[in-house]
Amino acid sequence: MQQWLETPPGQALLRWEQAQLDAAVADVFGYHALQLGMPQMKALQANRMPHQWQADRELGNAVQFHCDFEALPFREASLDLVVMPHALEHSLDPHASLREAARVLVPEGRVVICGFNPTSLWGWKQKRERFYQRFGMGKLYLPESGEFLGYWRLRDWLKLLGFEVESSNFGLWQPAHRSEAWLSRSEWMNSLGKRYWPILGAAYCVVAVKRVQGMRLISPSWKKVPQRAGTPVSIAPRAGSPVSVAPRASSPTAQSTQASLPERNSQPPRPAA
Repeated sequence: MQQWLETPPGQALLRWEQAQLDAAVADVFGYHALQLGMPQMKALQANRMPHQWQADRELGNAVQFHCDFEALPFREASLDLVVMPHALEHSLDPHASLREAARVLVPEGRVVICGFNPTSLWGWKQKRERFYQRFGMGKLYLPESGEFLGYWRLRDWLKLLGFEVESSNFGLWQPAHRSEAWLSRSEWMNSLGKRYWPILGAAYCVVAVKRVQGMRLISPSWKKVPQRAGTPVSIAPRAGSPVSVAPRASSPTAQSTQASLPERNSQPPRPAA
């Protein structure tokens, strides 16, 4: 991987992914963040968490510690952010590594994943070169180690582990050129690819949030929660229960008519003497 990153396609990938990671982690707040893999990239440089670690599985890389991605040395729900640039591709068990990231993340914590898109011009070039190598021909375009994880397959895994995808970005729609000059000449395809076939980019960056069912975020004590005003609801009376009916208010016309009529029990007027 290190040798490939020094090639023109590798440098183009580093520039694009570094910009994506800086934007993805800049506004993620918390106390503890972890980067797994790709020590050549400063995935947490734009983040402001006080405690940051960088880990890798290969010995010799300049990181804080080495570990297996399938068994992270952290307690459950102890990290606020986990960044995995191409970590799943080089893991012995990608699904177990993603499940381990879900274990160490706090509720509402975020995971950022970068990887190669097998459904792209670069991915198809890699498949063709692998086929040619069976006959003793061909030269791989992308790193030989690792198994590329498709975007939709990754989304299914995230959903299965209780994550909700917050954003997905694709990049690098140029043809699979090996020279810097041809890659620069075909940069105009990035704008077209982003507009017309965004899911066919050579690399992707996915941000997902760990959701916990039944959890509700508590607002600050100084923030008043608006209460809904109660509305009167008419309730039908039960069968057999007495119902009180209020007398109707008589109108002024009815009152004047009743005043002009004589009473039934009143005596008739006496004749004048």
